[in-house]
Amino acid sequence: MTATTIDRLGVLSSVQRVVELSRYVHVDETAIDSAAPGLARRVVVPEWDRSRHRIDATEQTCNWLLVLDAVNFSFWGDPRWQVDVEGQTLDGYYALVAALSRATDEGIPIHDAAYLARLTIDDARRIFRGHNEIPMIDRRVENLNEVGEVLLDRYEGQFARAIEEAGGSATRLVRSLVASFSYFDDVSEFKGVEVRFYKRAQLLVSDLYGAFAGESWGRFTDLDQLTAFADYKLPQVLRRMGILTYLPSLDEKIEARFLLPAGSREEVEIRAHTVWAVDRLARALNRRGNQIRPFELDWWLWHEGQRLGPGARKYHRTRTINY
Repeated sequence: MTATTIDRLGVLSSVQRVVELSRYVHVDETAIDSAAPGLARRVVVPEWDRSRHRIDATEQTCNWLLVLDAVNFSFWGDPRWQVDVEGQTLDGYYALVAALSRATDEGIPIHDAAYLARLTIDDARRIFRGHNEIPMIDRRVENLNEVGEVLLDRYEGQFARAIEEAGGSATRLVRSLVASFSYFDDVSEFKGVEVRFYKRAQLLVSDLYGAFAGESWGRFTDLDQLTAFADYKLPQVLRRMGILTYLPSLDEKIEARFLLPAGSREEVEIRAHTVWAVDRLARALNRRGNQIRPFELDWWLWHEGQRLGPGARKYHRTRTINY
């Protein structure tokens, strides 16, 4: 970071300390400089895919997106959870969207706070039914119950009220989400100091922006303050590009599908370097004439990750509600 860097969420400043004291993961600045000219010509911010989601221009969409990102985590497994839709078998995030869209089509009121507050595990099994059970279904039920309870207690059942209270500030809304919903409080500890990621809270704000095309409940004035959403797909792509490098001992664990505990030094270093590398890469691209914000570069990198074939290096595995 420089003296002129604004970091209203404190994410960049907290991950910087991890980067400076890192043992297992490193950002290759030379690789960023080498990749930037070619990427400056290739990177196009993906359109937010409205066709997959059951959204409209009403308050109901705000609640629907809150539900989506309340349960948007930890899809990997052997065998994988999958959902069939229109002749396709989907997994991961796309399976989640398909399951929630199917529930909406079936008349299940997943946007209704009162329904969510009393949702049971049997309800969840119906919503997420597919090939194999979705991982961490108990935690997903807890999160959905909390969605309903908080909306009823604080926001008249409508997430739109929380968005309006933020007054068009993405960072204010992220902080509100972190304070109001326990499952959005995505922080770790490194050498006794808090490290902030706020992955899904930031992702939700970007989803509002995408779903409403930057208007109405998706209009924010400070989206440049959002960072990358540190997960397991982005570091996989950044490693493929040579921008992230791992010590051989960590690489061996990941290739062997060894489970990295949430909050372990290795896992925190991977996430911190992901955020840092995307910010550095966005700056390098913008110096070459692009106008891309870190969260938009995240969108592009995530889509690149969906195209990786079975021969690609594996992603790290951590069982967590944070991603």
